[in-house]
Amino acid sequence: MDKNINKINKHLTNINLPEYKSNEHREKLRLQVINRNGKITVMKNTITKIAVAAVVIIACLIGLSLWRNTGSGIALAEVLARIEQVKAFRSQWSRKATSEDPNKPYSSETRGTYLISQEYGGKGKIEELDPNGGESTLLFEIYKFPDKKTGIVILHKQKKYCRVELGDEFAEGLWKNSDPRTLTKRILEYKYKSMGRTTMDGIEVEGFRTTDPNWYGNSKNKVEVDIKMWVDGKTRLPVRYDFTYAYFDQMGEKIIEHEHFVMHDFQWDVPVEAAEFKPIIPDYYGSLVVKYPAHSTEETALQGLKLLVELLGKYPEKITDVDATVLRLAEKSETPAALRLKEEIKGLKDEEIMGSNRLVDFWMPIRGLAMFWYVLEDNKKDPAYYGKTVTPKNADKVLMRWKVSDNEYRVIYGDLHAETVTPEKLAELEADLPK
Repeated sequence: MDKNINKINKHLTNINLPEYKSNEHREKLRLQVINRNGKITVMKNTITKIAVAAVVIIACLIGLSLWRNTGSGIALAEVLARIEQVKAFRSQWSRKATSEDPNKPYSSETRGTYLISQEYGGKGKIEELDPNGGESTLLFEIYKFPDKKTGIVILHKQKKYCRVELGDEFAEGLWKNSDPRTLTKRILEYKYKSMGRTTMDGIEVEGFRTTDPNWYGNSKNKVEVDIKMWVDGKTRLPVRYDFTYAYFDQMGEKIIEHEHFVMHDFQWDVPVEAAEFKPIIPDYYGSLVVKYPAHSTEETALQGLKLLVELLGKYPEKITDVDATVLRLAEKSETPAALRLKEEIKGLKDEEIMGSNRLVDFWMPIRGLAMFWYVLEDNKKDPAYYGKTVTPKNADKVLMRWKVSDNEYRVIYGDLHAETVTPEKLAELEADLPK
């Protein structure tokens, strides 16, 4: 999971994968949603579980890096060039998360595999490990086709599958968070050092490490990171990636969660065929559809905000997990648009509301708004959103803003008109925000 579509989600030093808490929370889907921060969000109802399970296929966009040589025996730029020559590879991964919060104890372990091809796309599977040592449970199978801008998520516990149609930005990011090319580029982007030579699984390797806090991206709370990779001294290809995180409380004083993610057992330049990337879906599995706009632009965001006001009569407090939030708020709303929506979804099951073909076009502006936000975060545009206090009646108050250059910010106001302002003008506007 990387920083930030996400998402749809924002982020990876960790992979954007679902997991389940133990004991009474075991059935609550926990997914690192396309937010660049990579923090885990607990999904509390069926609607959200289905929607976000689909979003698992959307990885965050990651900026390319500047190459910096460490002066060690192996140059990471050389490793990156070697990886980019590989046509297809397999790997395994494992992930463990534990809580240090006595009020919210849990421990979760998942594992899975990847097969990624430059020609055919990628596929993977995710299993939940039994804490008592029993058999693991297959949770998801994921197929991603960047050239077609689509993905398929097979949800075995729910006996459903979801087809996701992606916008350009998300399609470009497919598999990046599980791709050694992206991971190596990210290490190159930050301050790192060689850990020297050692032997791993009978292979002479050189290790590289970064603890640069910028790796994690934007986060309200303090996060400590320890990122390591080992490279085969002969082939100049990665042998293992190891990501460790410590999440702190809001005060930044106490660790409340640990997370450890490992990619290992790489097989490089494996032969692959197109048939390996064809999903096998049981006939009795139900189907869902999730669709995103082709592009994430300011106009996309404005369309989403306009629809939210029409439905709710106000702006939601957040714009990154709005699917289920909109339904919950719309149930209490009496606006004409909300009444039409309630009539439209009458008689539909929860999952049909989120994935029904009847509502695919309806959800697009709202999902496009979330996608626009994730892209801003990914590209470090310093976005901010004030829907908690700003209403449509606050015509001159900042609803949303982001950086367009060192000397300019773009601002969307409460009445949804927009303009470009200087940093000094923005500071005046934000100082006058409703409390």
